[in-house]
Amino acid sequence: LLKGREFAPTSVAIIGHSMGGLVARALLTLKNFKPELINLLITQATPHTAPVMPLDKYLTDFYTAVNNHWILKAQDLRSLTTLSVAGGFRDYQVRSGLAFLPRLSQHDSALSVVSSAVPRAWASTDHLSIVWCKELILATIRAFFDLIDENTRQITEDPKRRMSVLNHHFVRHPAKIFEENPEAFTELTGAFMWITVRTSKWTYSVYNDSDGKYFTFPLASHRISYSHIYCENSMLDTSSWIYGCLNSNSSMCLEATDLSWRAELLPSTKIVLLKLQDYPSLSHIVIQVPPAAGNKYTLACEFFRKDSRTVQLPVTHLLSFGFSSSKILLNSSGLLYNVQLQHFHQIYQAFKIYVESHCQSHKERKPSIYRLHIPWSHEDSITVAKIPSLTEISAKLHIAQPENDSSVPELNIYSSSDCQYEVILKTSLLQVLGQIVRFHVGALPVYIVANILLAYEGQLSTLMSRGQCSDFSHELVRTAKPYKIEPLISIVVFLLGFNWFRELWESLSLPEVDAAVLSSQDAWFPLVSLMLFLFGTGIAYWSGVFFSTSLRLFSSLWLTLIRPTVLGKDDKLITRRRLCGMLSLCLISWTTCGAFALFLIYLQYLFKVLPGKDSNCSKETSRNLCMPTVKPQSLTNSTLKATQSLSNTTIAAEALNSLKIHVTVLNLFTWIVLLYLPSLIYWLKNLRYNVRLDPDPCRSTALILICILEILMYSSTSEMKSSKLLKIAAKVPLPLSVAMLAFGRLHLFKVPHFVTVSLLLHVVCCVV
Repeated sequence: LLKGREFAPTSVAIIGHSMGGLVARALLTLKNFKPELINLLITQATPHTAPVMPLDKYLTDFYTAVNNHWILKAQDLRSLTTLSVAGGFRDYQVRSGLAFLPRLSQHDSALSVVSSAVPRAWASTDHLSIVWCKELILATIRAFFDLIDENTRQITEDPKRRMSVLNHHFVRHPAKIFEENPEAFTELTGAFMWITVRTSKWTYSVYNDSDGKYFTFPLASHRISYSHIYCENSMLDTSSWIYGCLNSNSSMCLEATDLSWRAELLPSTKIVLLKLQDYPSLSHIVIQVPPAAGNKYTLACEFFRKDSRTVQLPVTHLLSFGFSSSKILLNSSGLLYNVQLQHFHQIYQAFKIYVESHCQSHKERKPSIYRLHIPWSHEDSITVAKIPSLTEISAKLHIAQPENDSSVPELNIYSSSDCQYEVILKTSLLQVLGQIVRFHVGALPVYIVANILLAYEGQLSTLMSRGQCSDFSHELVRTAKPYKIEPLISIVVFLLGFNWFRELWESLSLPEVDAAVLSSQDAWFPLVSLMLFLFGTGIAYWSGVFFSTSLRLFSSLWLTLIRPTVLGKDDKLITRRRLCGMLSLCLISWTTCGAFALFLIYLQYLFKVLPGKDSNCSKETSRNLCMPTVKPQSLTNSTLKATQSLSNTTIAAEALNSLKIHVTVLNLFTWIVLLYLPSLIYWLKNLRYNVRLDPDPCRSTALILICILEILMYSSTSEMKSSKLLKIAAKVPLPLSVAMLAFGRLHLFKVPHFVTVSLLLHVVCCVV
């Protein structure tokens, strides 16, 4: 569109939200795409490292291809500057850890930040509001203006300048307008009064001052006793205000270096922290106070030793459950304190920090600022509190500490001088659970299906041993034990730490265990799997109760409306009519969408079970047989006389056993349909463009499941009890559950494959 213009651009900048940011990164993997067409890429709440829910193989392969390309071609992509902005803890759709760009790619031309750490934003956003958050919009627009090259009137082609601009607006803002090469020396002009300050602590309030002043702080007398100087200024303009004099012996300094670029903007003040050892050539620090017409602000400076203002606070243990606490009391009259949070480096750690401030007098004061600083990533959070007050701060991580990093998280307290601060830290059990859910909720369907498989195994075992099938909820409580699964996976993960076992594992072409991958990313610890297993057991139990109750209610409504005749039984599992139905659904799966065909056969299976759910329990006699909580011995003599013959009772018992198996199979199949639901939704949304979903991640699995379920829905337990393969079918679900948890946590699309194997053995038992 801009060809032929005087300042036609040769490249563009792209802003991508959510998956749009990943699509923009994927452009560079195309063979004929020229990387120089993009010079700047800004992504907002984009999951870069892995998909939020790995529901199909195409998606995981896409992520692998994009990330591997950016790692391998890192040198070729150095001219592309990338900024990733995450939403923080309010983004419940994409956790911020996924929005950080891969660590190995483009160390010097990629930047990842959380919105809570962005200057002049300092707020977490949800997944959608990150697009229209005014503070982030302004930061982005200001960055674009500063990226313009005055000569070409386009975004600068200098990668170093682009990174400087992004760091200026998204990491550390010095409360000054961006300059690429600020002048090294500045002349201190103006008819200002020069005042020498020799004390180690100084405060000055400005209100309607008509005369400007220079306050000079000689450094020679302070270098021996102090290591740092800290200054703060509540005047939030963009002018320079702090300077350093070079080897000046007089109390005046006409030429100085501008130290305002070392400042940092905070919500209600701008601060400077200088290490005196880093400035051996400076003889004085100069604070400029310009004339203030109607303005009121405060300046303060102090010299201090860093070790006297740094205190260590060991965090409480995870298993303290909030009953114990760590506490420190800050009695000094300083302006800055650093509280180091010892042993705080894992993502499953979460704490509540209470900061209580007490002051000697009740005069009006500036608010205190508490900053939780995470040194290994840009995910700081800032809290502003009135004085006196009791402030609660949540301390938790988006990214675990890297192995080669020894830094310690800090709570920076920008305080008032004559106030006392008490810091109390406790483990927050609720937030620990929140961290586990935040990082591992995507694996929860695997644990739910594994629990259902264990209950299914228990039903088959009781059918083989006692000739009767137990209820799903009863078998789930009996068989869903974590010690059946977790120890084996933990042993394998432990052995994979040895080279000989890893080489043996790879020689067998076995896939990598997901728990080992998570451990290498510092996102796993032993109790996580146990807690997820218990969550999965609870969800499987109550979803089973809800599913069975819903079936009972719908079947009652169905029988009330339809009033079917007595169901006949077909001795053949495979008939010509069923074969035609199977082929029709396979054709639908092949020509349209596999998930759609699975949904159709799910409805067919559901309506096949609905009449049986209540028709086998329509009379009072049969109801006593069908209700699992009523024992057969509780039947009264009058009821027994009212029943049919003994053969009919046996048939009803067999129908009840079959019904319980069908309900469990339907429960399993429900989760398969839910896992394939995104494919169905995508197909429906794009139906006006193409009838066939291509590629279809579930087409092959759908074809197999259609053949299995078309036979299975007409099967009964009497056929299974006479099968020689029932013993094998009853033992297979346990190793399948182990394999599912070992290889399905990061690959949800593998879950239906394990369920399909178990159902296939079920069908074989009915036939053979």
